[in-house]
Order: sequence, then C-alpha cells, then structure tokens
Amino acid sequence: MSNREPILVIMAAGMGSRYGGNKQLDIISEQGDIIMDYSLFDAHKAGFKRVAFIIKRDFEETFKSHIEPRAGKVMETYYCFQELSDIPEGFQIPEGRTKPWGTGHAVLAARDVIDAPFAVINADDYYGRTAFELIYDFLSTKADASHNCMVGFKVENTLSENGGVSRGICHGSEGNAGFLTDIEEHLEVARQASGVITGKDSAGETKEIADGTPVSMNLWGFGEEFMSRLRKGFSENLGRMIEENPLKSEYYLPHPINEQIATGEASYEILTSGDKWFGVTYKEDKPEVVAKFAELKASGFYPVDLF
Repeated sequence: MSNREPILVIMAAGMGSRYGGNKQLDIISEQGDIIMDYSLFDAHKAGFKRVAFIIKRDFEETFKSHIEPRAGKVMETYYCFQELSDIPEGFQIPEGRTKPWGTGHAVLAARDVIDAPFAVINADDYYGRTAFELIYDFLSTKADASHNCMVGFKVENTLSENGGVSRGICHGSEGNAGFLTDIEEHLEVARQASGVITGKDSAGETKEIADGTPVSMNLWGFGEEFMSRLRKGFSENLGRMIEENPLKSEYYLPHPINEQIATGEASYEILTSGDKWFGVTYKEDKPEVVAKFAELKASGFYPVDLF
C-alpha cells in the first residue's frame, strides 16, 4: 500500500506576469511563510505524505532551501523540472522559443515519480483546508483510470478587490453539481458596483455569473493512469501547436480533461468547497493576504510556526 499513497503535485515553475515577479517565494508572514507553506500544512493535515514540486531547474537550490527545513521535515519530497527541451522524439524546439509548453506539460514533468493517484495545485493559491480533505479522501477511495475529480470554489469566494481575474466556469451534469461537463474560461471576472458578478466568456461577450457558480482554481485529482493520457495528448497536439503558434502555444491541463469528458473516457466528479480562496493576482492583493494569514494564526487555526 505504501506506493499507493496519494501524491500532491504542485505547479511552481511559472512567473507571475501580472504580479511582476516570482510570487511563489514571496514572504507573507513574520515567520517567513509563503502561500504554498499553508497549502502544504493543510495537505499534510489532510493525509498527504508525499509531494512533487514542478520547478525551473535554475530555481532548484533556492526552492529547496525554503522547502526542506519546513515541509521537507514531515513529507517525502520530489523535485521535477519543467524544461522547454522536454518534448517527444521527432520534434524540434522552434527557433526563438523560450516559453515552456503550458500547464499540461508542467504536470507531465512529474511523470517519473507518479505511482499512485495524485492531486495537482498551483503554488501561489490558497485553497483552504476543506479542499485538501475532500481531494485526499477521493484519491484514497475512488480515483481510477475512468474516475477523476476537481474541487470547485464558489465564484464569489475567488474574486480580487483589485481587478478582474480569469476563472474557469464549471458546467455540471446536474446544473452546477454532479459531474463536470465542461469548463469555459472567463476573463475579467469581478463584482460590479451593482452587486452582480460578470465576466467575458470565450466569445468575448460579457455575461452575468450567478453567486454559487463553481469555478476551477486548478485543484484536480487523477488516477495515476492520467499521466499516460497526458503524455499521449501532448505528443498528438505538439505538431499543431508548433505550426499555429511556434513561440507561444501552450498545452493546458484542461485540454486532455475536456477530451476525456467529451469521449466518455473518464468522468470528473465536482467536489465543492465553501472555503474562501485567496492569492496574489495583483501586487495590491498582498497586504490583504498578509493580514488574513496573520488573523488565521492569531485565531489558532494555524500554529505560529507551521512546521
């Protein structure tokens, strides 16, 4: 059973373009915590014993020096590298390309350490404890080749007061519940002065989004078989990606997920968390985030020293 222990995969290779720097290691407490430390604390409390970090290779020593004295004391850690050159045989990197190949490609970087059901999260989002409890339970009891999951957050719990955000609106088999039917990316999602939440859909039209609508914050749960599906999908799409947009095309994680749903190859159960997400999409978000974590420590929800 030991090698079937669910694995937490954390995507930490990206730079925050809107934020203006590497927010993954941005200190947000007096004790030197980063947002990811709280996710690691919550994940470990929920039952996760293993974690794989997807990072840039030139970031390895800096990253390890933060993780190992903290979460590294209580969890088995793996370090995986997202590299532009990590592409299937027969393909060449387009001249002038410096950007890696997207979130699907990032998760693929962990393929050599995945031997069990796994969860995927962003490094710079705070998901709350409930989300990790929900997904650990699912991975431990339900996940297999044809049954995966996602944790959805109520849209009103994922907004920034400092500008619009991008959110994947989840459509489900039972309205906004049950099993995922598709995710539609919406841009500029924000609450208007009228109190209504709006966002621009994939056609660029401004649409009203009802409170309570689940959105994806990139918290997924997969059977270990998903990794081979990801590898296959990346190989099949890479030629078209290079042809259409050689310098910037990306293979996003929702791409193979939507394909699996469309073909009936796998179902995705929507697990809904009522917790409030927060993160630093904009630099102006940081003071509020710092204050919230200070409150959570002061209330005893988190210990002063997480690890």
